[in-house]
Amino acid sequence: MTLPPVARFASVDELLDDARSRLDRLTPHDAAAAVAGGSLLVDIRPQWQRAEAGEIPGALIVERNHLEWRLHPTSEARVPQAVAGQQWIVVCTEGYTSSLAADALTSIGVPATDVVGGFVAWQAAGLPTVARVTPPDTVSPHLPA
Repeated sequence: MTLPPVARFASVDELLDDARSRLDRLTPHDAAAAVAGGSLLVDIRPQWQRAEAGEIPGALIVERNHLEWRLHPTSEARVPQAVAGQQWIVVCTEGYTSSLAADALTSIGVPATDVVGGFVAWQAAGLPTVARVTPPDTVSPHLPA
């Protein structure tokens, strides 16, 4: 007979607070500045959300269920951008799933954080977005010069 698992957290909010306690989360403008300094954005939203709301040009698209395998530098399933020491900034719709994902990445040694407020806050801050759907594991095309 298998015993039920013992919960470490009483609620999802406690789980989220715990994950965020290990992250230095970025505002959208701070995230844009970090990207200018060499960090990479990774958008983990599913295709239907990106189709509905748009994308951040230059963000690598990796849906959440593949994230750790695609970004860990020693994974056989990694993307070319996944090199040792690469700093990642995870983006989801509103900054909840991205916090859990960024914490999971840091737990396997991949430097990561996320954007406070997610894509919604990025867009509200007036930062660039585009209406397109990029295939997973590729970079959303940049805006034309």
